[in-house]
Amino acid sequence: MNIASFSGGKDSAATVILAHIHNIKIDEIIFSEVMFDKGISGEHPEHIDFVKNTAFPLFEKWGYKTKILHSEFTYMDCFNHVLTKSAVPERNGKRAGFPIGGKCGINKMCKIRPIKQYLKTAENLCQFIGIAIDEPERLKRLDKKTQRSLLAEYGYTEEMALELAKEYGLLSPIYNFAKRGGCWFCMNAVEGELKHLRSNHRELWERLIDLENEKDIVGDVWDTRKRRSIKEIEEKMFWEEQQMTIFDYLEKET
Repeated sequence: MNIASFSGGKDSAATVILAHIHNIKIDEIIFSEVMFDKGISGEHPEHIDFVKNTAFPLFEKWGYKTKILHSEFTYMDCFNHVLTKSAVPERNGKRAGFPIGGKCGINKMCKIRPIKQYLKTAENLCQFIGIAIDEPERLKRLDKKTQRSLLAEYGYTEEMALELAKEYGLLSPIYNFAKRGGCWFCMNAVEGELKHLRSNHRELWERLIDLENEKDIVGDVWDTRKRRSIKEIEEKMFWEEQQMTIFDYLEKET
């Protein structure tokens, strides 16, 4: 069974496009959607809208079957998990809170796990993965018996994959404010992503602020590794906006 793993990024989009161009059989295209809670997607709103309302309809028009996978766990399930076997005794009995040490187990539990579980059900599996020819270390890790990279086979670099996705209208809007996809609550988000979330999805931004106010949690700030707090970032961005407003006013007066 030929299954394409689709993240919604440029490389996985270009992989499906190459299969379409060269009439390569794909039985199914799968996307694993991380959920913040039972009702709110953990994917950036623009990105999940692109997957569901742009990419998948086009793939289905091309004759491909598509499927969205979900873990039985959400981000909030992981956040609210009560620790009982921590090596640090005082942590036991508390909720996990934000991921500790910069390592996001959320991705492993909520995105990678359902993919692995689903692929185990496929007979004679060949998994199409979007790895470009200029990513030699990632290509070395491919299991050539069960995995295949069309980008490498057809000599596509990451930049070429981006241009191909753009040509077919399959470049996710996430590239307008981020270099790569990820969850909107990710502690590895850079400033541009944070500003976008705060400006365009205030309700999600407020959820992060609310979570930092929770009691009896081990990971008590959004970025536990660098000790970056969403509340502090909010205050910094607020005063930057006020400063810009003052400069705009002075320019109008001169």
